[in-house]
Amino acid sequence: MISLGFAVVLLGLGLGFIVAEILFPSFGVLAVLATASILGSVAVAFVLSTTTGMWFLAAVAVLVPGTIMVGFKVFPKTPMGKALINPGLSFDSPKSYDSRDDGLIGKEGVAESMLRPAGVARLENRRVDVVTRGEMIQPGERVRVLEVEGNRVVVARAAEVQAPS
Repeated sequence: MISLGFAVVLLGLGLGFIVAEILFPSFGVLAVLATASILGSVAVAFVLSTTTGMWFLAAVAVLVPGTIMVGFKVFPKTPMGKALINPGLSFDSPKSYDSRDDGLIGKEGVAESMLRPAGVARLENRRVDVVTRGEMIQPGERVRVLEVEGNRVVVARAAEVQAPS
């Protein structure tokens, strides 16, 4: 005879297969087993009673996304996850931006290309990728640096910017 315990075991097995698929990619084999186990557990629950089936359906609706989220939280900490996931750069990393840009606030230069709104300006004898606040600036016009945030250098026409007092 089919029992509630069998439905619970199938549900647990299905959730385990989900985590296993995330941690050990099997090109869908474990995902198919997870789907079959979870659908089987819901079917067994409905055979027992409609109320039990509805409870299992609600549990599946909560547990499956939760299990997937937990699996993706755990994956980067596994040896395979550490090998596959690039840690990336932060704005604090010297590789993510040019540290010479930090001293550009208030400096003036010349737009070398059309700034619409992004382009290139010559500031302190070097070419710097810059962006305006939205206005277009023609090549050859004087620009002043308003702010520097990470690798983003914001400029405006030098004539429009009040000198800091």
